[in-house]
Amino acid sequence: MDLRSSLADAADLAAGTVVLVEGASDRCAIEAVARRQGHTLAGVAVVPMGGVTNLRHFLDLFADRRVAGLYDAGEEGYVRRVLASRGTDLSSAGIARLGFHACRADLEDELIRALGTPRVEELVEAAGDLRSLRRFQRQPAQQKRPLAGQLRRFIGTRSGRKSRYATLLADALDPARTPAPLDRLLAQL
Repeated sequence: MDLRSSLADAADLAAGTVVLVEGASDRCAIEAVARRQGHTLAGVAVVPMGGVTNLRHFLDLFADRRVAGLYDAGEEGYVRRVLASRGTDLSSAGIARLGFHACRADLEDELIRALGTPRVEELVEAAGDLRSLRRFQRQPAQQKRPLAGQLRRFIGTRSGRKSRYATLLADALDPARTPAPLDRLLAQL
């Protein structure tokens, strides 16, 4: 979906609070973790932006609402510049106080670390993808990558797989082991 269509769809949302995320898989994970923790997202819309570089457009669209979100730590400079362009000079803690929380690599990385690689491999097997994972791991580019990195990359290799696994990983997560960025985000909603 292109930016114009995404913005047009989002403009019709009636939610008083908007959580901005990079993509659909992030929305799936947030909704699954919220459900598992007993959080109702009534009055909250989780909106995929199609990438962090669309943040400015979505902040403009939702200027009259409470906005929060997740972003990848590698994109913090960009997030800081966009938020600072609204008149605020922000440290990492300041960004978090505004409701935006950084994931180390991305949300899938956070979920994989929280579950541990043995549990993620069990989920891959239960989903019927273990054979595909093993074939993927034999690729030369994957052989020197740590298992967590292989799993993260595998999850993102096929259309629809990232959203499917975001839900599977989040549903398997013990609420007490919720990754810190996601936990802080949900606590602010």
